[in-house]
Amino acid sequence: MLLYSLQETAWMALAAIAVDWIVGDPRWPTHPVIWIGRLIKRLEKLLRRGETAAARSPVRIKLTGVMLTVLTIGAAFSVMLAILLVCRWVHPWLGYAANIWFISTTLAVKGLRDAAMLVYRPLAEGHLLDARKYVGYIVGRDTESLDEPEIVRATVETVAENTVDAFVSPIVFALLGGAPLAILYRAANTLDSMVGYKNDKYRHFGWASARLDDVLNYIPARLTGLMIVIVCLFGRGLSAKRAVRAIFRFASLHPSPNSGIPESATAGAIGIELGGLNRYGEVVSDRARMGWPLRERRRDDILLTIRICYGVSYLAAGGLLCAIFALVW
Repeated sequence: MLLYSLQETAWMALAAIAVDWIVGDPRWPTHPVIWIGRLIKRLEKLLRRGETAAARSPVRIKLTGVMLTVLTIGAAFSVMLAILLVCRWVHPWLGYAANIWFISTTLAVKGLRDAAMLVYRPLAEGHLLDARKYVGYIVGRDTESLDEPEIVRATVETVAENTVDAFVSPIVFALLGGAPLAILYRAANTLDSMVGYKNDKYRHFGWASARLDDVLNYIPARLTGLMIVIVCLFGRGLSAKRAVRAIFRFASLHPSPNSGIPESATAGAIGIELGGLNRYGEVVSDRARMGWPLRERRRDDILLTIRICYGVSYLAAGGLLCAIFALVW
């Protein structure tokens, strides 16, 4: 809550969801995530200046990574809090509007749909090369040689995983502390996406960022799994029973303590298998298989995954609306 009551925070979060549905995630130069990304790059360059593998121990590199994490999330939280305090001082409704807008910038349901549809449309038109290009915008793996089932897998996995990162987690933190905590979460998530890799460059430096992201997403990921199951109860072509079974059977096999939950739930709900071989340059990663391959993956599975993602957002909005009425009455 931080600056506002629970009731005020709930309706601002609901309004932010509506803004995201309508406006999406415009990458304007003033977008907070862009500024956070620039800050991370500059801090990394500053903190790692003169660093050599021979001169610095893993422990010292980890400590430097901790400094990056603390400075980034501290700056993001403090700046956002200051902006909102000024807006509220100018006029209470400006404070509300600023909170709603900044919370909406941490959400990306429409952005996920748009990115997934950029992949789906070329597949539907038989343009495999274009589909490979567009899926390369949303995944880190090599996409030059992917066939249609593998392109579908990459897209489904990305949308499923980001239902947590780009919707449920920001909403949870927005409810706890409005835009400042939502932006703090987005800063932590951006850190993980930029330095949280297990390669030679970031294995130690990005350790703190990756662990923080795991901690912050722990409860939201499990909440997302439950919400996916509920959505599947009302979704045509989706199985809530298989989603539950898949979570308990496969989620723990994923290298991430959190991503396996939405991915396994989605795989079970649709009736396809996710996971498998991913290539990152010269590195080949063999991810555990999740779900049961009741049939071959097909392009319409992308649409089903988008429906699940939107269903989760509708469920959250409905829950917030009920909570607001309960608090009023």
